Amino acid sequence: MMSQSTIEISKGLTGRNVLKLMDFTLEEIQYLLKVALNLKQNPISDALSGKTLAMIFEKSSTRTRVSFEVGMLQLGGHALSLSPKDLQLGRGETIADTARVLSSYVDGILLRTTDHNRVKELAEYSKVPVINGLCNLYHPCQALADLMTIYELKGTFSGVKVVYVGDGNNVAHSLMIGCAKVGADFVIATPKGYEPNENIFNQAKEIAQATGGTIALSHNPDDAVKNADIIYTDVWVSMGQEEETEARMQAFQPFQVNEALLAKAKPDANFLHCLPAVRGLEVTDEVMEGSQSAVFMQAENRLHAQKAILKEILK
Repeated sequence: MMSQSTIEISKGLTGRNVLKLMDFTLEEIQYLLKVALNLKQNPISDALSGKTLAMIFEKSSTRTRVSFEVGMLQLGGHALSLSPKDLQLGRGETIADTARVLSSYVDGILLRTTDHNRVKELAEYSKVPVINGLCNLYHPCQALADLMTIYELKGTFSGVKVVYVGDGNNVAHSLMIGCAKVGADFVIATPKGYEPNENIFNQAKEIAQATGGTIALSHNPDDAVKNADIIYTDVWVSMGQEEETEARMQAFQPFQVNEALLAKAKPDANFLHCLPAVRGLEVTDEVMEGSQSAVFMQAENRLHAQKAILKEILK
């Protein structure tokens, strides 16, 4: 299944930044998924004994913060959770200076922020691996957990149709890249004016051509979900977009994932959501709590996928 030995891949991941899935090969993603699946069965070890991860949260977080903190603990390491108020970043210290100082104290740095350029700058000046815990363009850790969940549900990526219904945001970008890398078929159904970043979309299409997958864009959710194996959605209004709430409510109303839309997919299709969910808006209670929902399995997999990243890059 992999062209390289697992030893070579493992060594190649040591010390790597995790800024976006685009930077990882198919073999590396497959390897990380295997590590995550193994850690799900064998969660406790001393693989990162003595290691420390500094986590900077410029945006609020539930799953990212808790999964990384618990993940470090279960691997024998330690995590520090920091906000800008805890750091001199809140008083004007530069990202570059923060990177130089923090990376002399810790073994890895995670940043959850509003701007991908801040993650890139942190990585440029850091002496230790940097993990993107979410930015305006990407959410790579979420996408790895998504791929893990899809594989557990379907047993393969080949021929699996993943339909993302909603905003062409950071989650959509990373899921699209991930599906392209593993050769799945990906469709994003979004209102006009809310499409994914054009460059990222075109890059994903190029990757998919090489892996046997497909990437497509639709403005009709009913057509998009036909023969879907996975239907995925996210909130209509992300953090920082509150001023757009009224316009987004109107634009996205026809894109709600409800029982009627789910019924247009395959009978054994599963529903995914990166959470938090606003029930009654992008998804109904009936779908969230229904037998086809794998949302909380997906949420749990954030822990295992995150631990795979930590174990491989910090070792």
